[in-house]
Amino acid sequence: MPAFKLSPVALALVALCVLTGGAALLHTDASRAADQPAAAQPRPALTVTTAQPQRTSVPQRLSANGNVAAWQEASVGAESNGLRLTAVNVNVGDVVKAGQVLATFAADTVQADVAQARASVMEAEANAAEAAANAERARGLQASGALSQQQIQQYTTAEQTAKARVEAARAQLNAQQLRLKFTQVLAPDSGVISARTATVGAVVGSGTELFRMVRKGRLEWRAEVTQAELARIRTGAKVQVTAASGAAVEGTVRMVAPTVDTQTRNALVYVDLPANPDIRAGMFARGDFALGEGQALTVPQEAVVVRDGFFYVFVVDGQQRVQQRKVQPGRRVADRVEITAGLDAGATASYGTVEEPCNVQQKFSRASVAWGSRAPWAQLAFDTITSLRWGSMKMPWPKIPIAATEPSS
Repeated sequence: MPAFKLSPVALALVALCVLTGGAALLHTDASRAADQPAAAQPRPALTVTTAQPQRTSVPQRLSANGNVAAWQEASVGAESNGLRLTAVNVNVGDVVKAGQVLATFAADTVQADVAQARASVMEAEANAAEAAANAERARGLQASGALSQQQIQQYTTAEQTAKARVEAARAQLNAQQLRLKFTQVLAPDSGVISARTATVGAVVGSGTELFRMVRKGRLEWRAEVTQAELARIRTGAKVQVTAASGAAVEGTVRMVAPTVDTQTRNALVYVDLPANPDIRAGMFARGDFALGEGQALTVPQEAVVVRDGFFYVFVVDGQQRVQQRKVQPGRRVADRVEITAGLDAGATASYGTVEEPCNVQQKFSRASVAWGSRAPWAQLAFDTITSLRWGSMKMPWPKIPIAATEPSS
């Protein structure tokens, strides 16, 4: 960076450094001063540096808030009516596989119904066999005229009715066997049990929910994005998601909601999250969408001064005068800070450091030009200087001939 002719504020800083050098001599150990001549102590030196704002490639990010939710949540309920629960095999938080037995109902009654239905099938099959034989004999006598056509038709109808009763009995048997199968509650998919209402000994009706489970154990982050920012997000974009617990994961945008909420004017963006034991459904999370690279105006980090909750940069004009500019900082990239408002690309920013006798550099946290009603005066503020045993302080420096202009807000 180019060397810079000291501005009035810098001259005031030099004067302060001279004073600090003198104070360092006064604080030298008294016994050493009595026994031997005081050695020449190096004085603090002020270095002022100027820098031009630069266009730097910075990652473009969009921040949003949202909740973590299950990708899909399945409800597992009872499919049989009026049966008693005899066993519950899983609890909340258990990882289950598809087809695993979650709970069991008492099967005694259903097994009896299955046996009765099976007997009904056998009876219907016997009746059907008899009806078929009678119909066959009747058709054999049709040519001889021993039976009338009406009688032959009755035997044929009886045969068909017997066959239908066999099918009905078999259907009833299948229904009872299906009830017997439903005495075991099976997991519809692999996942994690998120809720359980099943209780051993309870008699529940058909359709009563017994468990809820997160399918595949997959979670998603549902980010709320304003309608103005929605067009910047694309499917497949990477998102850095940080939960309230502090756990951070990298997710991927799966889908952008096709509609916008009419009340909030926000839309949901669905982000798939990798498995992480510290991230659970229902958590609040904050995320940053990666939107590629972009050019931004940046200055060195040391050139940005914080005062009373605002950010400032000292700018040197063409007449070697210093102005305090209020700026709006953005993202930090390495040792540089993005400036989003308050600074032009052609401006010259200045900042300085003090070298103590122990060669430790301390950066000035504040160095400002204050404006009074009568005449300008400089106020110097700096952090602790350890070697001089000085704490942080502010020092007014009145009646310095400062050619200054009113700082822009």
